[in-house]
Amino acid sequence: MPKLSKSNLPKPIKLRNTLGPSFILLGLALGSGELIMWPYLTSQYGLGLIWGGLIGITLQFFLNTEIMRYTLAVGESVFVGWRRWGKTIPWWFVISTTIPWALPGFSSAAASIVTHLIPALPVKYVAIFLLILTGIIISSGKTLYKTMETFQKSLIYLGVPFIFVLTLVIASRSDWSAMFAGLVGVGEGWRWLPEGIAIGAFLGAFAYSGAGGNLGLAQSYYIKEKGFGMGIHHSGIKALVAGKSSNERIDGKLFSLTATNLGRWRAWWKLVVTEHFIVFFGLGLITILFMAVLSSATARGASTEGLSFLFFQAQNIGAMTYPVVGKMFLVMSGLFLFATQLGVLESATRITSENILLIRHKVTEPVAVGKIFYLILWIEILLGIVLILMGFQEPRLLLTLGAILNAAAMMVAFPLILLLNRLRLPASIRPHWGRQLMLLIGFSFFAYFVYITFSSNMIF
Repeated sequence: MPKLSKSNLPKPIKLRNTLGPSFILLGLALGSGELIMWPYLTSQYGLGLIWGGLIGITLQFFLNTEIMRYTLAVGESVFVGWRRWGKTIPWWFVISTTIPWALPGFSSAAASIVTHLIPALPVKYVAIFLLILTGIIISSGKTLYKTMETFQKSLIYLGVPFIFVLTLVIASRSDWSAMFAGLVGVGEGWRWLPEGIAIGAFLGAFAYSGAGGNLGLAQSYYIKEKGFGMGIHHSGIKALVAGKSSNERIDGKLFSLTATNLGRWRAWWKLVVTEHFIVFFGLGLITILFMAVLSSATARGASTEGLSFLFFQAQNIGAMTYPVVGKMFLVMSGLFLFATQLGVLESATRITSENILLIRHKVTEPVAVGKIFYLILWIEILLGIVLILMGFQEPRLLLTLGAILNAAAMMVAFPLILLLNRLRLPASIRPHWGRQLMLLIGFSFFAYFVYITFSSNMIF
């Protein structure tokens, strides 16, 4: 366990000042599960499947808040905590983060929407431009965290109300009734799962009911760099254009277990859980439900999939309202996909770069966090550009395979964070039995669906 620090836990801040970290995580989800996977599944099988979105985001809520518990108390990322057990776990996170997120699929998808709206533009070069743009945005601003928070907040404030209003205008009473029935697993003549559904597709949507894969673990960085709890002692990664970054220590220290500090701890814990419940769970669940209802109302029984499904949905939205509204829906979808690519690139690079440093260096050794982050970031962007120029198209099979691999990564994360908080934190600030049970349930759910996915013939 990290040694007790002589410094006290800082005083808690106001709830309104905590809003931010969960917006970044929510932005990761908008372009995957919320926009594509759940809407597509509900258009094919009905809203009886939407219980999976509810359970998926609930399990991720408990996983994410337990990730925050460790960083809030110690002031270091969970990856540093796991590195104290050896180099095996850092290798796992490098591999399990790189493989599922290696391809620039979201920027390519956003480029396809742009060229659908403006056919004269070449999709290949638009995709390259958007990929470079993500790198420029991540490299700009004062600090990496502030850049990501500002961008994702702005998009969510703009896009989510648009989706809400559009759904309320278009959806019928029967659509809402089907949604409420679907929350308890009641479909159209079936319960829980319809016959013939591709288990891999359902597992992918289940895993993407939130950030998906290892990306939720990046919440550890966000609350540290926001200055929550013991994270106040870390400055975070400076943006590339803000100047040179120096070597710094990435390990933390546990606060002294005095009565005053334990009182502050309880207040901090309540704040971060409330912020995550309002933003990630609340807005995230409502977005999943509204997008699924909108899909049911506008694309029920559609024979198209992927981006063709989005185009079909936008065409029907335009026919049911005004053509310009359908185009606005496509524009918003493109922004969601671009924001997801931005978030994926930033959080996956964070995880990969820190774990590479943890493999190469001791936990207590100062390291060049910012330097390695931006080096890996632009290497990934250049690799993405090469793949696009080679004419690589990301087929549905690889998208689904990536989702399955991310589900497997999440399956591993549940027991790892449970062990970390039980073994590395003092009894007074460990998770209570109910939260430990939820982590075990989360592991069991993902393990079950991963198992039946690979043991069945209904993967894709």
